[in-house]
Amino acid sequence: MIQLHDGPVRIRNGRPEAADVLAGREKTLAYSILSAHDRSGGADGFHITFDSLISHDITYVGVIQTAMASGLERFPVPYVLTNCHNSLCAVGGTINADDHAFGLSAAKKFGGIFVPPNMAVIHQYAREELAGCGRMVLGSDSHTRYGALGTMGVGEGGGELVRQLLGNTWDLTPAPDVVLVWLTGAPRPGVGPHDVAIALCGAVYKNDFVKNAVLEFAGPGAAALSMDYRIGIDVMTTETACLSSIWETDSAVEEYYAVHGRPGDYRPMRVSEGALYDRMVGIDLSSVEPMAALPFHPSEAVTVRALAENPGDILREVERRAAEQYGGKVSLRLTDRLVGGKLRVEQGIIAGCSGGMYDNLAEAAAILSATGAVGECSLSVYPPSIPVQLEMARSGLYGRLTELGAIVKPCFCGPCFGAGDVPANDTLSIRHTTRNFPNREGSRPGDGQLSAVLLMDARSIAATVGNGGFLTPADEVEYPAPAKIARSYDRAPYERRCWFGFGKAEPGRELRFGPNIVPWPEIPPLAEDLLLRLAAVIHDEVTTTDELIPSGETSSYRSNPLKLASFTLSRREPAYVGRAEAAAAMEKARENGEIGEELSAAAAALGLDEAELSRVRIASALFAEKPGDGSAREQAASCQRVLGGAANICREYATKRYRSNCVNWGMLPFTIDADTPFDYAPDDFIYIPGVRRAVERGDEEIAARALHGTEVTPITLRLKNFTPDERSVVLAGCLMNRYKNGT
Repeated sequence: MIQLHDGPVRIRNGRPEAADVLAGREKTLAYSILSAHDRSGGADGFHITFDSLISHDITYVGVIQTAMASGLERFPVPYVLTNCHNSLCAVGGTINADDHAFGLSAAKKFGGIFVPPNMAVIHQYAREELAGCGRMVLGSDSHTRYGALGTMGVGEGGGELVRQLLGNTWDLTPAPDVVLVWLTGAPRPGVGPHDVAIALCGAVYKNDFVKNAVLEFAGPGAAALSMDYRIGIDVMTTETACLSSIWETDSAVEEYYAVHGRPGDYRPMRVSEGALYDRMVGIDLSSVEPMAALPFHPSEAVTVRALAENPGDILREVERRAAEQYGGKVSLRLTDRLVGGKLRVEQGIIAGCSGGMYDNLAEAAAILSATGAVGECSLSVYPPSIPVQLEMARSGLYGRLTELGAIVKPCFCGPCFGAGDVPANDTLSIRHTTRNFPNREGSRPGDGQLSAVLLMDARSIAATVGNGGFLTPADEVEYPAPAKIARSYDRAPYERRCWFGFGKAEPGRELRFGPNIVPWPEIPPLAEDLLLRLAAVIHDEVTTTDELIPSGETSSYRSNPLKLASFTLSRREPAYVGRAEAAAAMEKARENGEIGEELSAAAAALGLDEAELSRVRIASALFAEKPGDGSAREQAASCQRVLGGAANICREYATKRYRSNCVNWGMLPFTIDADTPFDYAPDDFIYIPGVRRAVERGDEEIAARALHGTEVTPITLRLKNFTPDERSVVLAGCLMNRYKNGT
């Protein structure tokens, strides 16, 4: 299905061929767009200003609060505030609606665009209203991907949006690799965009083949794909760990913009003769099969056919991994779902920015019409926007799905992050959504609950639901292709309900606060010396942001930093918060001249005299092998910070965005070498003398001493690619402090 070429390729006569000279990257679509948005003109990389920004209701309150504390007066570019994540989550009484009221008042005060709850999911609104060929959009959501529309979308933590709101840049240093994704062939009936996306994730995620690179999609196969199909592949590129994506544009893209009333936002974009790519992924679309991503990652790719034929062995391996990850505290029994040797599931979901597209739902309806209506295995569908829902109603698709037994629900991201359609314990849900991380479906292992998600395409979900819940690849079903319709787009609901305030700021307007909207606590600058106390040591292969700060109902407390922080690592390492608070209490006592028995013993073992102890700051720290895969939510770092954290230590960061979040919240992003053992445990200490001076000097290696029991060992901590800008943020204590200080 997919072939990887691990070496440079160049476009010659309109096709890729191996290259031996690394020159010509500037001819790629990616570099042409980056260069057009670059403010530096320097050789160290790119320093980007975006055309527009977008956030949803998990992130925009924190972004605006941080920007206000840093001197925000008005939004300098269009900034869209959508309300698609906590619009149905009732935890915490009025707090969700309070945040929405704050968002509307902020849009009016600072000149923003406000999209009310259930009008659109964040990325569909951006496709419909923000995208344009050659543009760049920055979103505080990791799935900010609009490459199929000729727009480079980048998902980052809220700190990077704050930089843009205050007139600063998004810095790409060094400049990123560009990986060509060359498409050939055409998909077979029953094979959808999620099948292609899961196969791609399976081929490139674990080997870091495209990590922090820009994916550039081209080749004759793209012409065979509808816009909804391209968008469905594109949004999932986030799960490959790439930085962004961009596609060639053609008549299908031109028609998309025309239908959406913006024909002037189209321009042709084709790969250039001589363009140089660092690597290449070749995808023969005709060979892609219906795919499933096993729990607990989109890269755990298997064919639906292989899983249907051998479910026992495959699911037992999933159960084993779950037991290993949770230390036996909670377990999965997915093999209980086997009936006569066949896998039977109880719940199907087709939702949001990846699954809820019109074409996917039309294919699902056609398959259900051919196989049988929804029965005991439920099917819920979530269109991505009111305009798409209107199109479904006017074409008859809405009614057809309802007649077939599917439940059509509001425009809402809940099933994708654990705040909607949470399945029963030990249940296996099949979903055309973006992620299937642990607890992403909403279960709570700390309460003995654990369920799991198979990611599948809408087509195979419909085939499975229509077969009584027994796992079925859609290419084994004969069904008529959905009737072609003239695509339409009615903007009237947005015109009537959204607030379009860009360029119309009202500085005198009061913001509307709710009781849960709490300012950030004071964040201290980097101390001269640090004594880190480990609050968690995690040796999982990857630690996701959903584990660092759980999504779902927890995110209702997003506007209350200390309340939200109380959930840090609660579903992976519940003791973390108590240990972090103990380290903070130890620091507060030290500041008051109270040196307790534990600190006294640690100081003696580390050889700290009274003067050294007087200038040290005690802070908590986290060790994880590879943290930060997944969401762009900066709360994964800010929650550690407000609990008194000062550093993360790892072998590598899973994504640029999580490392950036750590830096923007003043967390030292330490790494250690791959072959350096880390045999320390929670509550052990790591002493880093002279850390502030080392950061000021730009040292990449910092000597430290670790204390385990009574044994002291040297350890080398590294600050790789730590730029002067990043150093200034960490020295100030966080990005907000740096802006306050005018530095």
